[in-house]
Amino acid sequence: MYRKMIEAYQPKNKQEEKDKAVMLDFIKRNPDCLHRDNHVAHITSSALVVNETMAKVLFAYHKIYDSWAWLGGHNDGDADLLKVAIKEAKEESGLKRIEPYQRDIFALDIIHVSNHIKHGAYVPDHLHLNLTFLLIARESDDIQVNPDEHLAVRWFDIDGVLHEVKEARMKPIYQKLFTAVKQLQKS
Repeated sequence: MYRKMIEAYQPKNKQEEKDKAVMLDFIKRNPDCLHRDNHVAHITSSALVVNETMAKVLFAYHKIYDSWAWLGGHNDGDADLLKVAIKEAKEESGLKRIEPYQRDIFALDIIHVSNHIKHGAYVPDHLHLNLTFLLIARESDDIQVNPDEHLAVRWFDIDGVLHEVKEARMKPIYQKLFTAVKQLQKS
């Protein structure tokens, strides 16, 4: 199911064309690609959560990356990418009502993750074969911090949040996503 979704995805640019080809090749060669036990690379599902007008985005201050970031996480064997993105967004924000803008992948990126300590265990450098989904939530609903992973969760103006992001490697990815959201607003 997830492979067909990736195959059907229409890349937004050259980076996504190349990343899509690499992902599909990796999936073909690695039947364990949905599991973080694959220490080279594994599939992750991220959520770009926006409000109803798509003018604001929900970000969390991530402890490991020491930066404001999107929501999402590891698939841990689950081939339903959208379900994972929604589940992770709910767990990380405390929101009860989050709906997909569409069921299709919104963006795809291969992201380098530097080694770090998580739950007292060393995690080596690896790649996230990341699929992003655009999700809609009500800005008026209560949000809560997941203290295991984040220090804060809050809504940001989509035009100003990049100034809050400390991870330089993520800024072009977020900018690509925000540009795509703005195109949707115009249509």
